[in-house]
Amino acid sequence: MIPLRDANPSNTVPFVNYTLIVVNVVVFLFEVSLGRHFQNLIFTFGVVPARMFGENQSLYLGVSTVIPLFTSMFLHGGWLHLLGNMLFLYVFGDNVEDRFGHAKYLVFYLLAGIAAALTQAFINTRSEVPMVGASGAIAGILGAYILMFPTAKVSTLIPIFFFFQIVELPAFLFLGIWFLMQIFSGVMTLGIGGDAGGVAWWAHIGGFAIGVVMVPLLKKRRWK
Repeated sequence: MIPLRDANPSNTVPFVNYTLIVVNVVVFLFEVSLGRHFQNLIFTFGVVPARMFGENQSLYLGVSTVIPLFTSMFLHGGWLHLLGNMLFLYVFGDNVEDRFGHAKYLVFYLLAGIAAALTQAFINTRSEVPMVGASGAIAGILGAYILMFPTAKVSTLIPIFFFFQIVELPAFLFLGIWFLMQIFSGVMTLGIGGDAGGVAWWAHIGGFAIGVVMVPLLKKRRWK
């Protein structure tokens, strides 16, 4: 399922959300410009669980492991990875920013991304595969969205064999199906490292969960 837009207009200009999209795109263009040095950037600024836990399996927090918690969420492994994440961010991020306020939304985004990375790292402490991408932070946005706008209509592109159909789904159904898919995929990978196919499923689960938890703490009060 691919979200195209939601029928949920925002009351404010989501300039933080737009800025995040621009920053992600600019960083990816920089990645592409590096050519063969691209992998070095990913390994240096991506989250590598084995680097965080070491041989004795105890969590190590230092410059080399804390900085990637921030930088990794602005790196992407390819065009499809980037475009998919930015589409979800564009469709769902503006309303969450509107409800939280600009500054709180930025803090929320970063905390959700960090929580997502740590969830995946704890699930697979020995992994030497660097985690990159905004999907963990965006999963936090989806968790907040389903709680705040459960009945908002989401125009969804559904591929059926060689045909495509656009249907309107309530947000709780679209995002509920999405979350169940993450849980199913995450559970299926527990015995083989938790990041099968190069997808950090548990980062999505952790991000979504922290998004739900943080809604009561961050949303603006509504005065009558």
